[in-house]
Amino acid sequence: MRDLYSILEVPRSASQDDIKKAYRRLAKELHPDHNPNDRIVADRFKEVSSAYKILGDIKQRGRYDRGEIDGNGNQRARGGPGGFNAGGFDPGQPQGGHRAGARRGSRAREESEFFRQFGFEGAATGGGPEDIFSDLFGQGRRERPNPFTERGADRTYAIRIGFLDSARGTKRRITLPSGKTLDVKIPAGIDSGQQIRLKGQGEAGPHGAPAGDALIEVNVDAHAFFTRKGDDIHLDLPITLPEAVLGSRIRVPTIDGMVNLSVPKGSNSGTVLRLKEKGVPGDKAQRRGDQYVKLIVTLPDTADAELEKLIRKWGKDGEYEVRRRFVVD
Repeated sequence: MRDLYSILEVPRSASQDDIKKAYRRLAKELHPDHNPNDRIVADRFKEVSSAYKILGDIKQRGRYDRGEIDGNGNQRARGGPGGFNAGGFDPGQPQGGHRAGARRGSRAREESEFFRQFGFEGAATGGGPEDIFSDLFGQGRRERPNPFTERGADRTYAIRIGFLDSARGTKRRITLPSGKTLDVKIPAGIDSGQQIRLKGQGEAGPHGAPAGDALIEVNVDAHAFFTRKGDDIHLDLPITLPEAVLGSRIRVPTIDGMVNLSVPKGSNSGTVLRLKEKGVPGDKAQRRGDQYVKLIVTLPDTADAELEKLIRKWGKDGEYEVRRRFVVD
């Protein structure tokens, strides 16, 4: 293993404060949150953290400098083949100390193996990098998951729903590859392309790490006559000539059902009327959108002799200019 001082890029004469500063700098630069899916950087981060685990603890640093432990924090053998670590009798221990030492050594190896499974050698030696993460990333040790474990991968699923279901909200049942079924609540107002995150329903994490999430991408079908712009609903609505000329009260569809709408007397094609808060629900802090109704004056599909006679008679004295501004030089 490389020299721990070289790993932290500090001289052997560095103070504890210098070692801490060096680790902070390298931890920010190499942290997996800032370098996703980069295995080389992840390995370097583990190496730096392992080095600080020892050098950041003044007692452990002293033992390392004296050669009592190696770069992984493991006790070096003393006294040759009959030394303590080799399983021999340690004259400095009271009677029965050999068995107790063997048990402690076995436990230490188990703890060391546990941390190695998570890709972090030397973590069982105590003290160190976790204590500094609250300064680096704004969370305490208990609130932050082990930074040396990788949670399971996220899984993405796609579902398709109708326009009105997206506006009103609904539920859909999906089946995971494992055969497990989930009832997914689709919130009212969701738009096409948005995702719903189900925590912990993705791939299982390695070595007991947290599972990933399931990401449900929602695709919304187009509607026959409604269109959506932000949280507002738009509708092109045909009206008859008498309704436009004389004004009227008509029934209009909304995403909640039919409502009454007053058409002003003398309305033209293109006139837009607003139905307040008849759009889709917005964010929690906002009201619903509106529905905008664009009037389209529509003549009968078949010729009407009485209507033609009336228009010819009215047109003799009722001609008016409507295209004055539509001139190209």
